[in-house]
Amino acid sequence: MLRLNNIEVIYSDVIQVLRGVSIDVPEGEIVALLGANGAGKTTTLKAISGLLRTQEGEVTRGSIEFDGRRIDRFPPEEIVQLGIVQVLEGRRLFQHLTVEENLLLGGIGRRQPAQRSSLNQDLEQVYHYYPHLKELRRRTSGYLSGGEQQMLVIGRGLMAHPTVMLLDEPSLGLAPFLVAEIFEVIAQMSADEGMAILLVEQNALVALSVANHAYVMENGRVVLDGRSDQLLENEDIKEFYLGLTQLGERKSYRDVKHYKRRKRWLG
Repeated sequence: MLRLNNIEVIYSDVIQVLRGVSIDVPEGEIVALLGANGAGKTTTLKAISGLLRTQEGEVTRGSIEFDGRRIDRFPPEEIVQLGIVQVLEGRRLFQHLTVEENLLLGGIGRRQPAQRSSLNQDLEQVYHYYPHLKELRRRTSGYLSGGEQQMLVIGRGLMAHPTVMLLDEPSLGLAPFLVAEIFEVIAQMSADEGMAILLVEQNALVALSVANHAYVMENGRVVLDGRSDQLLENEDIKEFYLGLTQLGERKSYRDVKHYKRRKRWLG
């Protein structure tokens, strides 16, 4: 459904951020994009959604295709109309508006104007996945907790009837029990709606627990990919992203020097 073919991205005509990235997101599947800060994960999402152009960045080589159609020169509003919706990192809301008003705004960019008459049905769909939001529907969104705001931005994205949802760090700054709840709903949404999800996440364990396939990025390149169950057994993934020794014991930062063992994918 969504394919990145050897793309390169440069900011301000100088700084190369992505270096030959190729990724496939099949229909109805969850694909995780893992890596440390600065690896190029968020830039990859923005290249897909068309937001790079607003930040003096551009795809300078390669192509991005959706349903066989090249979209890397499309503006963001046209990409949304195709059914690709990005939920940005940082829980960005209209904080002076209520929960329900934020959700209704998510319906503005939907692909079929005729569907706007079903906004109430769409709201009930969001409330089905996040019942707590229905209780808070008249609450000003700026007063919500971090977990509630994360549920709201995902729900607002769902209001646009996405075929592909791009999720950027949904676990950031949340307590573990909230992370588990949010990712359980993400998996359920994908299964129920047949929606593909490209998930950027630093919490590799929780990402691999819901994803069908995953890619690992470092320094603007994809250095490893495979089925999630295979990557969970990969010794490099265990050590560098899950913090586990070969015996399955969890390491602390003090126990080892970071990158003490050279990663196999670096040769």
